[in-house]
Amino acid sequence: MAANMYRVGDYVFFENSSSNPYLIRRIEELNKTASGNVEAKVVCFYRRRDISHSLIQLADKHAKELEEEKESPVETDLTEKQKHQLRHRELFLSRQYESLPATHIRGKCSVALLNETEAVLSYLDKEDTFFYSLVYDPTQKTLLADKGEIRVGPRFQADVPEMLLEGEADDRDQAKLEEKLWYPECPLSSKQIDQFLVVARAVGTFARALDCSSSVRQPSLHMSAAAASRDITLFHAMDTLHRHNYDLSSALSVLVPAGGPVLCRDEMEEWSASEAAMFEEALEKYGKDFNDIRQDFLPWKSLTSIIEYYYMWKTTDRYVQQKRLKAAEAESKLKQVYIPTYNKPNPNQISMTNGKMATVNGAGPGAFHAAGGGRACESCYNMQSAQWYSWGPPNMQCRLCVSCWMYWKKYGGLKMPSRAEVPEERTSPSPATNEPRSRGHAPRQSNHMVPMRNSGSPKSSMKTKQAFLLQATRLTKLARHMCRDIIRLRRAARRPFVPINCGSIKAECKSSFNSS
Repeated sequence: MAANMYRVGDYVFFENSSSNPYLIRRIEELNKTASGNVEAKVVCFYRRRDISHSLIQLADKHAKELEEEKESPVETDLTEKQKHQLRHRELFLSRQYESLPATHIRGKCSVALLNETEAVLSYLDKEDTFFYSLVYDPTQKTLLADKGEIRVGPRFQADVPEMLLEGEADDRDQAKLEEKLWYPECPLSSKQIDQFLVVARAVGTFARALDCSSSVRQPSLHMSAAAASRDITLFHAMDTLHRHNYDLSSALSVLVPAGGPVLCRDEMEEWSASEAAMFEEALEKYGKDFNDIRQDFLPWKSLTSIIEYYYMWKTTDRYVQQKRLKAAEAESKLKQVYIPTYNKPNPNQISMTNGKMATVNGAGPGAFHAAGGGRACESCYNMQSAQWYSWGPPNMQCRLCVSCWMYWKKYGGLKMPSRAEVPEERTSPSPATNEPRSRGHAPRQSNHMVPMRNSGSPKSSMKTKQAFLLQATRLTKLARHMCRDIIRLRRAARRPFVPINCGSIKAECKSSFNSS
């Protein structure tokens, strides 16, 4: 029962296609529509296969930099299979929201911000567990580091200097050290300090009465007195006392100079009503992403000003009122929804008719048996499974076993790395002769998990793209004929990922030309 109960804040799998991997989303709201159905407002997460190759390179570069900064990097200790499967666990957070039917939920998962202090293999040890460290903008096609990262690790540790011995000179740059702004053991009593602060508030109230712009914003004496009692006035008064060595008469003369009383205003007074309304609208849209708020709504304000205003705005009645309204609105919404386990047959299941494969990707009765009967699983090479699923374009006649099919749906890739994902020096076929020929040919999967053509069957080698003509130079044609023993054209054509030794070919051609 609890496994089928989904609440706000849960990370879940959504199915929008019977053949594609699940979508990974975080539930933000559960809303009941007019027709009685439940829709989930969700935050989108993207897989590596969902973003461009150039952004994948940026993400790999970022991960490499993080790994180099660690005291004990472990990335080099991982096997090719572990590195391959870790890529399936990496997600990219986005600020994009969408609404999906709650009935499309297919289970729960776990998504966490990448923890630099935790072993990366821990994510492989846990089922349905993913991690992210970058934020993807699907409109701008950009990747940025998550501003909410937990700053834990050697990069964020302070360098504590050695303690100075008695009489040893302090060679630190004094300009970079902190400055003392208040002396707790000052000669003034607490009563004298409180009296000075009262005078400072009174001066601030009188200064607002003389200022035209302040009198418009605070038309009543009560509002002016409340504005003069804010922290900016008290900080100015205490700083004045400290700068004048806690001499009350000298500090009072500075509060009211010859030109009139000093007026201290913070961001709450500096901002207009229209700017405050725009800030509340931006906060509703972006949350506490102050960079986006400044860029899209308040470009004439500094980032420091916006952040300072935010923390002052949280102390106002306006914030309390909005918080109550949101709480009341949240009470009226659904807190959780029960979704029964989805047990309908998948259209990609390969049905059995009289013990033979009957349908593969809609290719018609008997197609799988004729084109790929007895073919192994495209991921684990297993020959036996309780249920088979067609995978990839219909003309390729590929299939996955139950375990690999669930891995594909959840993680968006195959369990084993394909030949296109391993280094070139490892792409040569295994010397073992007892393996099926279908394992030693072209890659079954590209970097973005798109099924490739498998040459295990003669019928599966049909062209799936438009043919093109490669125009070779005369010298290339001549070298191809003169160096047949070195190039071995048939062998090279069957192994396109194995590089040809161009140096030996040039040397052979040169010796042939000299001898002739």
